[in-house]
Amino acid sequence: MQLDFFPSRTLTLYMAKTFVVRILAVLVMLVIVLLALDLLSATGDILTPEGNGQAEIIRYASLRIPQLTSRFLPYSVLLATLITLVTLNQNSEVVAMKAAGLSAHQVLAPMLLTAAVVAVFSFAFNERVVTRANSALKAWEAVDYGQVPAASGTRSNIYLTDGTNILTAATLSRSGDQTTLTGVTWYERGPSGIIREQITATGATYAGPGWLLENPVRFDVGGAETEAVSGVVVGETLTPEQIDFQSLDPDAQSFWELSETIDAYDAVGRRTSEMRANWWHRLSGPLSALLMPLLGSVAAFGLARSGQLFVRAVIGMALGFAYFVVDNAALAMGSFGGYPPFLAAWAPFFLFLLVGETVLVRTEE
Repeated sequence: MQLDFFPSRTLTLYMAKTFVVRILAVLVMLVIVLLALDLLSATGDILTPEGNGQAEIIRYASLRIPQLTSRFLPYSVLLATLITLVTLNQNSEVVAMKAAGLSAHQVLAPMLLTAAVVAVFSFAFNERVVTRANSALKAWEAVDYGQVPAASGTRSNIYLTDGTNILTAATLSRSGDQTTLTGVTWYERGPSGIIREQITATGATYAGPGWLLENPVRFDVGGAETEAVSGVVVGETLTPEQIDFQSLDPDAQSFWELSETIDAYDAVGRRTSEMRANWWHRLSGPLSALLMPLLGSVAAFGLARSGQLFVRAVIGMALGFAYFVVDNAALAMGSFGGYPPFLAAWAPFFLFLLVGETVLVRTEE
């Protein structure tokens, strides 16, 4: 195997340009199709609140596009890899490169370099754009696409425990003693965990101690009776500081903010395996783009007229999608504590790196 991976500047620029164009074309196609399908299912909910119209639909689309772009960029790199390599193979360009003395690694080197640049862009895009879109969209969805409270630090989907009891809220706004909750539900449970009563309220404010519910409605599970009540205070052991601490959303935090959150959780002895797995995956996830040219390289080699090109393309696609399946499964296991966070985030990457490299060396080098 030759170690000069870029012997021709012209060839490098040609392949890199071809690869980038196909990545962008596939990504735009996927995002447009998936966004259209998403809008078909979400438009009704978006237009339900009074006053919502086309501007809100455009706002929803602007928040979903970064999410879809981040999620499907690795898939776009995989599909672009297969399209590029199959085209080069069919046009006998790979044969010409091999005849000129280039090794399989030299043929793939421009694409690997391009994929590395895509990985860096993906990391920066996730940190600067996607996390903010996640935070804004979750807060908006939590109020059913209505008016999001005009306050700093708005969070959504709050889930808190007070002994055996549970307090949930659609959104949390502000901080400290000025913290307000909206869309509140309080579940009072017995020692065995069975819910005895449920109280729903439009909001809650800190009463010091406890949380004063606004317009509460109590449902007695045992008697199956519903009644409007007033002056109800719940969660007397939950302070604003505890709620701020428990309601953090890792998906809405940047890489550096998540690092600080993990340190804060460690300081008080809280479980951090899910956050650590997410933290490591912030690095390994974008790097998955670097694997795609290697896993799809099986489509580049072998004579097109041999009739095996389609089979090779299918094998390359299968290897790529197998990586995504294993990666998601490992990340889920890491979040539940089944795997160490580092292993959950990095094991699939290194496993398929070895698989792709082994296949390439054994068959082409």
